[in-house]
Amino acid sequence: MSLSRADFHEQHLFSVQAEAQRLFAQKTVRQGAWLSWVASQIYQMRPAEYASMVRRELQRLQEAVEH
Repeated sequence: MSLSRADFHEQHLFSVQAEAQRLFAQKTVRQGAWLSWVASQIYQMRPAEYASMVRRELQRLQEAVEH
């Protein structure tokens, strides 16, 4: 039986936040190369729902820095 979207989200939220923090921390290290690097990291993530959650969390982190 597969998880509902809400259950999947709840089950993976902590690891998604940790993964997004790890990727985001590389921004200052990789500078201009970060965007293509992080895209390749997300592209390799499975399942796609997990990758989408990480991408949204990265966007949230970026918006928090910009404001």
